[in-house]
Amino acid sequence: MSTAEDTTIDGAQRRLGSKTKFALILGGLTAFGPLSIDMYLPALPQLTTELGATESQAQLTLTAVLLGLALGQLVAGPISDSVGRRRPLLVGLAVYIVASVLCALSGSIYALAGLRLLQGAGAAAGMVIARAAVRDLYSGVEAARFFSSLMLVTGLAPILAPVAGGQILAHTTWRGVFVVLTAFGTLLLLVAAFLLPETKPKQWRQPANLGSTFRTFGSLLAAPSFLGNALTGGLGMAAMFAYISGSSFVLQNIYAMSPQTYSIAFGANAIGLVLAGQVNARLVGRVASEAQLLVGALLTSSVAGAVLLSAAVLDLPLPFLLGALFVMVSALGFVMPNTTMLALADNREVSGSASALLGVCQFIVGALAAPLVGLGGTGSAVPMALVMFGVVVAATAMFLTLGRRGLNRTEVVASSAEVRHGTPAEAPAEPDRTGSDR
Repeated sequence: MSTAEDTTIDGAQRRLGSKTKFALILGGLTAFGPLSIDMYLPALPQLTTELGATESQAQLTLTAVLLGLALGQLVAGPISDSVGRRRPLLVGLAVYIVASVLCALSGSIYALAGLRLLQGAGAAAGMVIARAAVRDLYSGVEAARFFSSLMLVTGLAPILAPVAGGQILAHTTWRGVFVVLTAFGTLLLLVAAFLLPETKPKQWRQPANLGSTFRTFGSLLAAPSFLGNALTGGLGMAAMFAYISGSSFVLQNIYAMSPQTYSIAFGANAIGLVLAGQVNARLVGRVASEAQLLVGALLTSSVAGAVLLSAAVLDLPLPFLLGALFVMVSALGFVMPNTTMLALADNREVSGSASALLGVCQFIVGALAAPLVGLGGTGSAVPMALVMFGVVVAATAMFLTLGRRGLNRTEVVASSAEVRHGTPAEAPAEPDRTGSDR
């Protein structure tokens, strides 16, 4: 790997060889979070008994990994803006591997919770740097298509992870789940070390100090487009969390669906999310990303409103509820990739920090939705429908008031064409930096 290739966008693109390889590597990094959260869920009762813990103490291990995923992004993102993407990524993967090994050996619930916090922080490096690396290399249409491709992983990982965890438990104990996560982390470390080039040129890197990091965060949060799209994406994630936390109780306790039938319905909705993301990718360049995002937000709001009205006034028929949930979850496939692309669009040189804030917003705002559903009880579908309706309406309002960047299709396509020809959309004007970008 030559020095020139290390420090230029063109060099990184040549070393990657193909977008498919890049997508597979970043897809694996993106899957870290869902796999770390969901794969051990079937093992919670078993580890609770073995470690002599209560159910609430066992749930603390889930809270810990979510906190690690949120806070870890705030650390890894700015560091990657200063030293490049590879080193923080490799360190994060190494931390993840060590934490996973120690989780498998853990002898108490509190030790496991602490190690899950560390495991989440390691996984966060993969997630935040995956988004930042896409923004390093692509813009406009290309970036939107790439983020839509990552929706394939985002949609499938939560489905496959609990299934994989259940199969692992058929042959071993809960500790075996963390052994498998260790193996997955080791594989990704090797792949990243040998196949993933540096995507952030040296001339785009920012000084590494706490003051500049906070100034960068402040400037990002002060930008209406970034803040609006970050909150829109976070509220969209909140709708997903409300669905995940509430649908199990609603469909199984109220409508008497078996766990097997519920898993089929859950899987169908996730497939709808994935397919919508791929349709979004096909439409990018023909239909403005902002238009697709707005249609998705309005569709989720309308369907969630219909579900709420029906649940509050009518005896909600199961086929109607299943169909509405399918449409609502699928429509998020037009919201999430476009909010990511639009939030990062103007922030290429600090895309690590921007990606970190974006990820934290999604996890924090999204995670708040789950307990809100539980506060309303599980005796009807109203609490779930009310939370979903509230957050998607808020997401739509946030996008309309703050998130719209005013890009038309011609401008977006032109931006994409610049990137495809190796010219950064936000290339600096100084002669020395413009020349080195080549």
